[in-house]
Amino acid sequence: MPGGWCDVNISVGENVVKKVKEEAGFDVIPEKIIAIQDRAKHNLPVYAYGVCKIFIQCSVIKGEFKKNIETTDCSYFSENILPTLALEKNNEEQIKMCFAAYRAKNWTTLFD
Repeated sequence: MPGGWCDVNISVGENVVKKVKEEAGFDVIPEKIIAIQDRAKHNLPVYAYGVCKIFIQCSVIKGEFKKNIETTDCSYFSENILPTLALEKNNEEQIKMCFAAYRAKNWTTLFD
């Protein structure tokens, strides 16, 4: 799951498009906000500063993965067979939430 800090003076939508291109090589269209989470409530270790995490569902338009300084591999995975996760970034509960949002016809953004 591509991600990263939001850059100054660009919108959340512009940021997600930029980060996915940089980290995965894909052009995407952001479609819906799945959740806005307080990182301290969902991921360890707790940081000395607050972080707001925004999970955004996107559609891939085009592109292909190229190994880069931030990402060494790219693959799709099923909900029941997860890759090794960097739990300080995303955990199993968050991945399952994203799969549930993808399947839902009328997902309501979670604020947690």
